[in-house]
Amino acid sequence: MSDDSRPSPTSGRPGAPVAAVIPAAGRGVRLGPGAPKALRALNGTPMLIHAVRAMAASRAVSLVVVVAPSDGAAEVKSLLDAHALPERTDFLVVPGGETRQESVRLGLDALPPGHDIVLVHDAARPLVPVDTVDAVIEAVQAGAPAVVPALPLADTVKQVEPAAVPGGPEQVVSTPDRSRLRAVQTPQGFDRATLVRAHETVTDDVTDDASMVEQLGERVVAVPGHEEAFKVTRPLDLVLAEAVLARRRLNDGF
Repeated sequence: MSDDSRPSPTSGRPGAPVAAVIPAAGRGVRLGPGAPKALRALNGTPMLIHAVRAMAASRAVSLVVVVAPSDGAAEVKSLLDAHALPERTDFLVVPGGETRQESVRLGLDALPPGHDIVLVHDAARPLVPVDTVDAVIEAVQAGAPAVVPALPLADTVKQVEPAAVPGGPEQVVSTPDRSRLRAVQTPQGFDRATLVRAHETVTDDVTDDASMVEQLGERVVAVPGHEEAFKVTRPLDLVLAEAVLARRRLNDGF
């Protein structure tokens, strides 16, 4: 249960309203057949609703834009209407595109004036804690044009040559120094004008908005991520997410 007495990250200093864009138009084929990944149930509630609530839990976020499957905007709008969401936050549903990048751009296009800080968050990361959301926002407010939450890597990483045949052995090329590597999560935070310029300039299909800003030559900074902000991609991730929610209910009473 969120504590509404917790001060906003903008307390004591002026700040533009923050908007969050959640691209949720993908099918999530690695989770198997059925509903789109964002609509899969987690503890009886669609993952998308968990992700929307995670963004709205930050008192700095005044608008959440959900980018729905192109043929499912009405369904997603009904889904949002059917679940309890914070009254202080506005919600908007727009149809998405064929790629994640196109869907994010369509979400940006739907933003009204005045929201000069934008978060882009994966619907498949339903359990990101509000402290991580606020840390990203604060870093953008402090002047960073792009911010990513990130974790140090626990495993050794190998660079390999692709196998000649799918599933075949791969030749190891090098072992990068993992102390300088980070696993990036979302929400990623941006100065709105910078992110819009990146989407207007970068034409390569990417899965990470911060990398688009990097291609502009702009500064991207990392803040500490959180282990509970993992991406639900495979069936085992659903099991882990259910376990996290069970622990939260036990510890926090919800």
